[in-house]
Amino acid sequence: MLNRLQESDIKLLRVFFAVASCNGFTAAEPVLRMQRPNISAAIKKLEERLELVLCHRGRGGFQMTKEGEVVFQETKRIFNAFDNFVFNLKSLHDDYSGHITIVLMSGLPMNVVKAVSRSVKSAMDKFEDIHFNVQTRLYNEVEHAALSGECHLVVSCYDMVKPESIIFHELPCSIEGQLYCAKSHALAKCIEAIPDNVNLKEHPAIGITGMSPANYIGDERRLNIQTFSDSYESCLPAILTGEYVGLLPDAFVETHPFGDDLVPIGGSEFTFKHTMYVMNGKNTRMNPVLKHFIRELEYFVTQ
Repeated sequence: MLNRLQESDIKLLRVFFAVASCNGFTAAEPVLRMQRPNISAAIKKLEERLELVLCHRGRGGFQMTKEGEVVFQETKRIFNAFDNFVFNLKSLHDDYSGHITIVLMSGLPMNVVKAVSRSVKSAMDKFEDIHFNVQTRLYNEVEHAALSGECHLVVSCYDMVKPESIIFHELPCSIEGQLYCAKSHALAKCIEAIPDNVNLKEHPAIGITGMSPANYIGDERRLNIQTFSDSYESCLPAILTGEYVGLLPDAFVETHPFGDDLVPIGGSEFTFKHTMYVMNGKNTRMNPVLKHFIRELEYFVTQ
């Protein structure tokens, strides 16, 4: 049983991290610059150290176990935090080379995603030897990502009470949406408004984990939330069944292949508008690279 990490364990974890990220031993060879027998031996040694089976390999191909998935996610957090530490340490010497980790909330509008891409390119052109690691998190995970130190910046909307431990840089854009249902739903004809005599308790709704409950309250009524999902993407299948209504961003619906199967309902009663932010923990050192990225993002999201 592993009670304390040693330097040799870190090396083994890096091998496992590369294999898991590449989804296989063969694909990880050029990344690690190691031959497959050596990679296999390192994974086996790590499994012995942890007393866990991390992955299955054989004719069926590479497949991580449940324990391996947990170790992979925790390893990702460790290495992200370590890379951030090294980057911040270098910046104390006016050396801005290294890796920057940006976390994006899943389901962002395409104009925001494109603006992030252009801002990354601008920062890489301006500063030498800078590399960006862009990751995604679910709606209810962005606050933790900003606070944990596993990333430098988070790009997300945020409609909860803002914690003092996070700094919010407001972007000149927002995510707007409304209540949707499938065309087969009983309320599909209520586009302009849901009649006052309709009892919303008779129509189950699906909510988004982490979203403020205020979003589910209309003028004098509230949605009957019966189940939750962790993202707009995973909320959509439930709505398409015709059994649930749910809040979705307009841009998400307009660009989705199944968007034509949805109907906006309720008029303005259940509309929402969530401001976009760049978020960072107060312990994040705001060096010139991060400041440049934020300035560029503020510009590009308006283009």
